[in-house]
Amino acid sequence: MTEPYAVPVPSGYRVGAWEVRAPIATGAFGSVYEGRRTGGAGDLPRVAALKFLPTGTDTPRQLAHLRELVEREIDLYRRLTRPRLIRMYETLVVDDPARPRLDGATVLVLERAQRSLADLLSAAPRPAAGPALLAQICEGLAQLHHAGWVHGDLKPANVLLMPDGSARLADFNMAAELEGTHAYTPAFSTPDYTPPELLWAEIGERGRRIRPSADVWAFGVLAHLLLTGSFPLPGGTPSARRDAAAAYARGHDELRLAPQLPDAWREIVRDCLARTHADRIGTDALLRRVEAAAGTGRSPKLPRAPLPRRRRAVLALVSAAATVAVAALGYGISTWADSGTTGGASTSGKSTSATYGASELRTDKGIPVQYRRLIVDSAHDCLQHEVSPALIAAMLKTESNFDPGLSDPTAGGEGEYGIARWTPSVLRWWIRSDGIPAKKTPQPPLTPAQSIPAMARYLCFMEPRLETSLPGDRRILIAASYRTSYKKVNAAGGVLPQTRAYTVRVAHYLKEYTPPVKK
Repeated sequence: MTEPYAVPVPSGYRVGAWEVRAPIATGAFGSVYEGRRTGGAGDLPRVAALKFLPTGTDTPRQLAHLRELVEREIDLYRRLTRPRLIRMYETLVVDDPARPRLDGATVLVLERAQRSLADLLSAAPRPAAGPALLAQICEGLAQLHHAGWVHGDLKPANVLLMPDGSARLADFNMAAELEGTHAYTPAFSTPDYTPPELLWAEIGERGRRIRPSADVWAFGVLAHLLLTGSFPLPGGTPSARRDAAAAYARGHDELRLAPQLPDAWREIVRDCLARTHADRIGTDALLRRVEAAAGTGRSPKLPRAPLPRRRRAVLALVSAAATVAVAALGYGISTWADSGTTGGASTSGKSTSATYGASELRTDKGIPVQYRRLIVDSAHDCLQHEVSPALIAAMLKTESNFDPGLSDPTAGGEGEYGIARWTPSVLRWWIRSDGIPAKKTPQPPLTPAQSIPAMARYLCFMEPRLETSLPGDRRILIAASYRTSYKKVNAAGGVLPQTRAYTVRVAHYLKEYTPPVKK
């Protein structure tokens, strides 16, 4: 071995039906070895990869949450069998009190790959097979997303290449099952492949909220790297490129796409790396465009994703050391999926509580109880902190006095309807499924489950497009943009005279609905 292995396992060691052979990869706390089958069921392969993770009782205290990550990965492996995902054959637990560092360790028996994509890129920064590999990687993402999961850490080290040259996705300890529009993952990812909205995301009790669009961003970065040998954002270090991503998301910088990138791929990368998650291409559309650009033919149509099940809360404040340890292993250790017109979390099956989101939205100021969860969850779908539950509630109050049956057929030519006063043809663009607008224009009556999440998406779209030099409360500028457009607010240098009375009312209710700051 050229470096100390975190979990030292001697050559020839037996675990289950497997004999440990050559080392493959290691991180700070976990290690992967080649394994040869010496017995056991005949349907097991002769060679596999044995991933040792120290989840026994004698592990250091800082690994207390490592088992949670291991269980996350095992859960996905057991429930999903897809041709573009690395396969798990079985799991074992080491029972060897004579070896304290091994005793109690979890062993994942995985499909043996030839090498990782990172290894390939180190030898050939622009491999000839790049387009075909990208089609397979994208197919793997589509398989994950259709099954209701987000990968959460797509990068070259987590793409494995099989002996026949085909690609498999690996490293599912950061993967998470969707619960409506979001999943929750530990607060770890690789900066070069992390979308801007997650670079400054808040970490809650369940971890960081993540969407499938985060994987789409990572795919765009990976595609540019695989086809050109360079990253699409400037900077000589990951931290410099991270800062460039933040500047790009705020409209202060542009992508630096390589001139040798073919036109079809240039458009694909641009659509993957849209500044906001809502503007990124959906996974299904991405797969078809990637397959067309690669010339590989269309993969089979995927089945509809199952309804997400409610999962137990996961401990998300994972020790940084434990998380990096699992992520560092090169061998599998290392758009919105929107609910359409159902309104996201309002259909989660939980009873709506009069105190839901009380830390962000007053409970004593007349906000209808039946809309609280929809307002709070819709605001949380946007990672622009100015788009808050209090702002959405203040705007709904000003627009309609919380009247879901509002009907103003003469307004704006086409008419305005519902709790958020939507014009139906405009609302169509913000009722989204997998990042794609609704196919048909909704007809009145427009339900709160349609209108409120769409309002949050539209506000989230506009916030980064408002110039940073505009004077005044940015939340009020967002509200003014809803009544006119962000372009008109930018051109006017602030609130337009015709919307001043409207924004005064929004400001009044915003103050009224915002809970006092606790001292």
